[in-house]
Amino acid sequence: METVYVDKNLELVRACMQGSRAAQFELYKLYAKAMYNVALRILNYEEEAEDVLQESFLDAFTRIVDFRQETTFGLWLKQIVINKSINYLRKRKFEFVGTDEVGELADEIGADEYEVQLQAEEIRRAITELPDGYRVVLSLYLLEGYDHEEIAHILKISENTSRTQYMRAKKKLKSILEQKGMRDEQ
Repeated sequence: METVYVDKNLELVRACMQGSRAAQFELYKLYAKAMYNVALRILNYEEEAEDVLQESFLDAFTRIVDFRQETTFGLWLKQIVINKSINYLRKRKFEFVGTDEVGELADEIGADEYEVQLQAEEIRRAITELPDGYRVVLSLYLLEGYDHEEIAHILKISENTSRTQYMRAKKKLKSILEQKGMRDEQ
């Protein structure tokens, strides 16, 4: 059975294919914030994330006739944003280092709801302190939902390197959080 994607914005996409600037603006308003956040999580610099956002929409609207509706427009656009973000990182010449030595990070931090919100903000800030390679793999895996095979394909690294970067990122994140006074509560 073939997967069928229902794109609630299909009419806007079709209008864009016909050259409608109003439809482009509506799609931009619908997706800009989410796509900016994707780029920011990968790049860690607001200015670069803004550039990627603009370039991604320009690219998407230029190539909209190539959109075959095999996924939703949002997923298609997200892939463009991720690819452009990674290209920006490559311009910075970040490197992925592969190894089999890895550490574990506890998955749970227990507290009341307010404390959880504060901790989430601390974790978000700590993620921005990770080296590029760690942050990218961690973001793609945990926040964007890609598996290691997909990450390996996107970043042109081995699946093992993706796993290693992820585990190192978790270990480094734990270390950063411990330095800030956050401890595992297990």
